[in-house]
Amino acid sequence: MLQQRCLCLGLRRLCNQVLVCGFCSGTLFVQIIALFADNVAFSASYKAVGKNRKQKRQIQNSCISLLPETLSPMLTFNTFMCLHITVEQPPAIITRTSGPIIALPFDNTITIRCKARGNPPPEYRWTKDGEEFVPPYIMTDHTDGTFVLHNKHLVTFQGKYRCYASNKLGTSMTEEIELRVPSVPKFPKEFNVPIVVKEGEPITLECNPPEGVAPRQIYWMSIGLKHIEQDERVSMGADGNLYFSNALQKDSRQDYCCFVAFTKIRTIVQKTKAAGSRLTIHVSKAPSVRIPGLLLPSGVQTEKVLLMGENLQLECIPQGYPTPTITWMKMGDKLPLRTQFLNFGKLLSISSVDESDGGKYMCKAQNSAGEAVHYIDVIVEDRPKWETGPPQGQLTVIGTDVQIKCSVSGKPTPDITWRRNGELFNDPGSSKRVFDDTVVLHNAQAEDSAIYQCEASNRHGSVLANINIMVMNMAPRILTIDFQEYAVVVGRDIVINCSVFGSPPPTISWAKDETLEPIGGERFFSLNGSLQIISAEKNDSGKYVCVASNKEGKSAVTAVLDVKDPTKIEYPPQDVQIISGTTAQLMCQAEFDESLRGTFKLAWRKDGEEIPLLPEENSRYFMDDGMLQIMSVNLSDQGIYTCIARTSLDEDNATALLTVLDVPDAPRNVEISEMKSPRNVHLSWIPGSDHNSSVTEFIVEYEESQWEPGRWKELQKVPGNQATAELALQGYLNYQFRVYAVNVVGPGPPSEPTERYKTPPVAPERNPENIKIQGHRPHQMDISWEALLPIEHNGPGLEYKVSYRKLGVEDVWKEHLVKRQSFDVKNTSTYVPYEIKIQSRNSHGWGPDPKVVTGYSGEDVPTAAPRDIAVEVINTTVLRVSWTPAPPATVRGHLGGYDVHWLRKRSWLNPNKILDERRSLSFPGKRTHAIVPGLEPFSEYRLTVNVFNKKGNGPNSDPVTFNTPEGVPEQVPILTASNAQRDSILLVWGPPLEKNGVLTGYLLQHHLINETTLEVVDSQETNITGADTTQWQLHGLEEGSLYRFHLRACTGAGCGPPMVQESSTVNPAREWMKSAPRSWLIISLFYLVEPYRLPALLNISSYVSDTFAKISWTAGEEQQDSELYVAYMNNRDGNWLVSEAVNASRSFHVIDGLKPGTVYTVRLMTKRLLDNASIFEGVIQTRVKGAESQQSNFSTQGWFIGTLCAVALLTLVVLMACFVRKQRGGKYAVKEKEDLHPDVESQRMNDDTFCEYSDSEEKPLKGSSLCSLTGDDALGDSVSRDSMVDYADSEGEFNEDGSFIGEYSARTHGGSVSEPSGPRPVTV
Repeated sequence: MLQQRCLCLGLRRLCNQVLVCGFCSGTLFVQIIALFADNVAFSASYKAVGKNRKQKRQIQNSCISLLPETLSPMLTFNTFMCLHITVEQPPAIITRTSGPIIALPFDNTITIRCKARGNPPPEYRWTKDGEEFVPPYIMTDHTDGTFVLHNKHLVTFQGKYRCYASNKLGTSMTEEIELRVPSVPKFPKEFNVPIVVKEGEPITLECNPPEGVAPRQIYWMSIGLKHIEQDERVSMGADGNLYFSNALQKDSRQDYCCFVAFTKIRTIVQKTKAAGSRLTIHVSKAPSVRIPGLLLPSGVQTEKVLLMGENLQLECIPQGYPTPTITWMKMGDKLPLRTQFLNFGKLLSISSVDESDGGKYMCKAQNSAGEAVHYIDVIVEDRPKWETGPPQGQLTVIGTDVQIKCSVSGKPTPDITWRRNGELFNDPGSSKRVFDDTVVLHNAQAEDSAIYQCEASNRHGSVLANINIMVMNMAPRILTIDFQEYAVVVGRDIVINCSVFGSPPPTISWAKDETLEPIGGERFFSLNGSLQIISAEKNDSGKYVCVASNKEGKSAVTAVLDVKDPTKIEYPPQDVQIISGTTAQLMCQAEFDESLRGTFKLAWRKDGEEIPLLPEENSRYFMDDGMLQIMSVNLSDQGIYTCIARTSLDEDNATALLTVLDVPDAPRNVEISEMKSPRNVHLSWIPGSDHNSSVTEFIVEYEESQWEPGRWKELQKVPGNQATAELALQGYLNYQFRVYAVNVVGPGPPSEPTERYKTPPVAPERNPENIKIQGHRPHQMDISWEALLPIEHNGPGLEYKVSYRKLGVEDVWKEHLVKRQSFDVKNTSTYVPYEIKIQSRNSHGWGPDPKVVTGYSGEDVPTAAPRDIAVEVINTTVLRVSWTPAPPATVRGHLGGYDVHWLRKRSWLNPNKILDERRSLSFPGKRTHAIVPGLEPFSEYRLTVNVFNKKGNGPNSDPVTFNTPEGVPEQVPILTASNAQRDSILLVWGPPLEKNGVLTGYLLQHHLINETTLEVVDSQETNITGADTTQWQLHGLEEGSLYRFHLRACTGAGCGPPMVQESSTVNPAREWMKSAPRSWLIISLFYLVEPYRLPALLNISSYVSDTFAKISWTAGEEQQDSELYVAYMNNRDGNWLVSEAVNASRSFHVIDGLKPGTVYTVRLMTKRLLDNASIFEGVIQTRVKGAESQQSNFSTQGWFIGTLCAVALLTLVVLMACFVRKQRGGKYAVKEKEDLHPDVESQRMNDDTFCEYSDSEEKPLKGSSLCSLTGDDALGDSVSRDSMVDYADSEGEFNEDGSFIGEYSARTHGGSVSEPSGPRPVTV
């Protein structure tokens, strides 16, 4: 009867019932032909695709194409239909019960299974012990040959069964299935007579255990269920008997019992009490020596046969007195390493024996009386097994010879039985011959198709194979889908499938791109018809054609191969060391074929386990653009990290080692051991893990319970390569210790503290230190010291013995015991040396001998002054003073040094004014002279010297009067160049503020400057002898040329530093411009000046105090956002300081940190075009402290009168210049600017009041534009390269507050100056 199967075809789905070709039944091979079920090409093709559903569907479609042609018109892929198709299949056993089957007493049923696959469905029959057997109960819910035996009368079914499954195509059969029904084990009824032996004789107590279901365990016990003690003399053999090598009196007893346990059936049996062994030992005077013999085995030689893979057990139990020992050896070979000696050496055991374990073994029993030996021949046999696997089914062509070979091995050599469809192969005929393990079918025909059975057996078992033989002819059928697409990366191997079914076996050839030429080359191989390409290259891409042909026909399919770029990690992760608790970053960048982007994935593994990159907030792993970040790294994160770049075709990986550095673990097993004394101990420990950072040191800490319980202190440091410490301890303390390790990461946790260790009390080990002797009072000496720490007391009752005596005289030590850390000695002489020593003691003795220190009693003020004061004037400001020291006895204390006091009585420039300027300097130590700086030139001084000590100053010496010589004057405060003509310039200046002598005149130098190179072309010098001269008209100058002027004030001592100014003479072109129409002139000036225009500021003024100056200005609307820089210079040292940039809208800037009574030059600058271009320069003088009280005397000072005169003269010059310009009909440049940019101040000015100035506290500043502070001034002095002609005639004077008075003109822009963030030095 043919099996009906349903095939449902369609584009959307296949029915879930049954598919043609056997796929619905779950088989892994294709059932195309009813006579052939196993080894066809369909099976290989279907297995090769694995779980690829698409390819399986393609094979199914190929399978459909092989159906009979009468069915093909009915198959379409656009409709759904169910067809009844008959596919014949020979029977094949797929499920069977393996024997032997052991029927246990508590098993209710025994099921023996047999199931086969086939179409028509197989019919089943059974044989038992070679006879036909009809099972009593067949399972109705199974369509197979399985049957069930019930427990009742089960013993009648004991035997060997075999199952046969048959249909019209043949018969398959199973191996024999043995059913064993064991009986309940029990001892036979027997009665043992008492055993009586003499002491020293051997004994054997027999057990004779019953057979039963393995495993079986045997025990010898007493009636009270106590195990009989076994040793080298008494032991149980493998047969269950109890053997005594020699009997002793203690062996006598009445209750030797044998117990047998069968664990699988949960049964224990024992001999009855009546059958128990009773043993009586007759005692003799002394057991006689007996030569060894063997109780087991008997004889000289025995044979042992076992199967390969079983455990070999050889047993030799000796007898004799004294008890013999057993030794084992293998004749001609060594015992294998797997050998074990059990049962006190009497049992040799070798596990899983193989053929090499066979051979002759010898056991030897030996004692003092002699020896006995036994030889055992071990034979290792094997059950039948397939040498190369069971025979495979064959598909062959009609008329060929078929060979069925049954290659088996075994020991003894297996006997082979051949069957055809389950029947013995008794009459093979002329075309069928049996050659032992081979059957040959000559000129096979279709009727020779059948199932042949080969069964090989020996006494240890059997193996059986069902072999399907199909004899037929068929044209090639290619099962692989046409135009199947394959992809591979460069350098990888690829197999292009071409699964073919045909008979005779088709010849398969391959061609590329539909050419007829076959593919060849060392990289192309045929693999069971498929094409294997080794190490694919880019040019391997294309179409490949598989052609299969035999004498029945030909078939072909095309495959498409695409070779892609490989995936490669370009930037692999690098090994990294990271500190615990921080974030680790591992970078991995890969390149891959762009067409595989949709399948590309980057994954990470740690130590082979994939890292889950989950989006949870609590996850510590994050990956972004190839970077793996591990947050809060800990020690568990250490390991090997693998970056895997994977596509659907290939993958690449790279590894990196992440090493986590952490603080060391706490040391373990900290132990104390005493050394030579109880206060010298040895501490040892076991270091913990250093966590990849070597330990640099160990810190030993201690805690004591008496003085500071619970507080741990460092006791000792130990190098990191050492795990011990020698500790010197204080006495009378109860210690405990702990240790912690330190590495570059930091200190680790401390160890567990040790047990308490108490040291005995002892005398103090040291005396007080840092002894201080002070004399706070003249007739008293105060002694203090640094007390011993509490842990240094070493015992109770700590005291200090203070001893002292005068130094250098015969005097006895005076001693006092005190508990505090200070002692006062009263009624001493003033500043007398003493010897002092302090010794510590406690209840257990004195400390070491103390060191003697020297100190002095209290001091008093000196009583005498230095003598012979002499003064040597070195220059105008420095002198050398010398003296004869006061007698040491009068110092009355430790010499501190000498004070030099000097008083400036008068200046010889104003001798009628009495001064009281006092200053002093201290010179420490023992000395006889000193250098006194800071004097004023041309002055009269009085000087005294006194000695001092810690208590105070002694009396002053007799005064010495001296004069300082004249000095050179200071720099003139201002120098202006005005009234420039074609060949002359008028210079106006103010006298120096400090003349330092009688002013004799001025030295004027003027230099002709090359305006291109700024080099000096010509120089001339003029001596101005009039001390009161403050202006000078220079003639004979070149027209239109730039000049630099140096003016120095001079006294009899020489000339002072120069004041520098630059100006230019007038040229004709400039004069022509003055006469041009005003509108044209303004335009021309705009084009000439505009590229270099500087910010215009108005109403520049200053307020000056003793230590600061406030510079104010008014800025126009156009200059509100301009930036300014305020620079100032101390005219004495010539060093410039410049502020940070300030906004002009602030309208003021404060210069702080100035010196009182000092002249400063102030500049306002911009960096708009010309770097640090100066838009204003003026001079200020800070006030002198206390000047208010001296203002009444200003009128009497010559310099003040001179200054007023100079101011008056300058004012006159400016008025004349204004008048001249006014007469010429033109306005000066500043006025034009002011007309364009009027403000509150400028609106109040007119031509008549231009040169007036305010007399308020905030004075207007006057100055002129200077060159850049970083310009190419070769002399480095304050220089203005803009002539006063470019702006306007100016005037200036000094107010009483030191500020410079003057109205600023010309190129002034607004700008504010903020409070300075700090001056900075500049080079001018």
